[in-house]
Amino acid sequence: MTSKSVDHSGLTFRRDYFGDLKAWQALVDLLKDTFDIDIGPLQQMGGPDSSSMPFGWFTDDGRLAANLSAFSMPLVINGRRVNAAAFQSGAVRPPWRGRGLYRDLTRKALAWCEEKGFEAIVLYTDKPSLYEPYGFHSLSLHAYSGKVPAASKAQTPARRLDPLEKADFELLRMALQTRAPVSNVFAVRESAAMFLINTQLDPGVRISWIEQERAAVAWKMETPGHFTLLDVVSDNIPSLAAIMGALEIEAERVDVLFCPDKLGWSGEAKPLETHTQLMIRAPAEIAFDRPAMLSPMADF
Repeated sequence: MTSKSVDHSGLTFRRDYFGDLKAWQALVDLLKDTFDIDIGPLQQMGGPDSSSMPFGWFTDDGRLAANLSAFSMPLVINGRRVNAAAFQSGAVRPPWRGRGLYRDLTRKALAWCEEKGFEAIVLYTDKPSLYEPYGFHSLSLHAYSGKVPAASKAQTPARRLDPLEKADFELLRMALQTRAPVSNVFAVRESAAMFLINTQLDPGVRISWIEQERAAVAWKMETPGHFTLLDVVSDNIPSLAAIMGALEIEAERVDVLFCPDKLGWSGEAKPLETHTQLMIRAPAEIAFDRPAMLSPMADF
């Protein structure tokens, strides 16, 4: 790749700055201004992932002109445990675009991942051409759709969890610490911070606790009769029949937004159309043999 100069005049490079609350707020402001996404509530939910390594160019008055963050995101891919990283919070304010700052941050983040020995890197983007020169390629995402299974009657109905309520937050946090991957085809093994912030970014997401299964279920029902399962947090993933029985909801169709190999149910894999693409940079031996996608609760 041809090396191009970077114009960082008037800016100061910083990394690993999440311990500085003013610098963290500068990132919150950058993402709010650029994407209208508010990650501020993450501080109330344990803070950013402890493995996070942000890279940023700051102005003299503390504004963040450009940023790219990397963090550890352990995955399972076709039953293989993959030591993976993820890139997120990539943005450049308009006055500083076209100066090579993002290219510079990408190279710094890739070097950090190489230093840490990550086997693979994943990211979401609406501009895949930015990352293809660095060896990333897009993955075809598939959800599964089908009929609702006959529900298994639950001993106790599920109850709603509010992640911003202290007792519910602690229950959810403990479940996230010991969770099993929701799928052996493609899933995160950890990434609690992403699950928690995603409960706040989409008002349609509901979190329910199934006591009998010791499972937290993330789901939606945006239209009558159409149930969407987003994620299941448990050390032993319950069947879809058990989940439907505990939720006690009437539905005719179900979409599962991850490969349902652990749910005791099979649906039709359907390509998912989104405005962002999931990209991966990985050796050829890390490949997929079935249609799959990461749970939306792992979006980053």
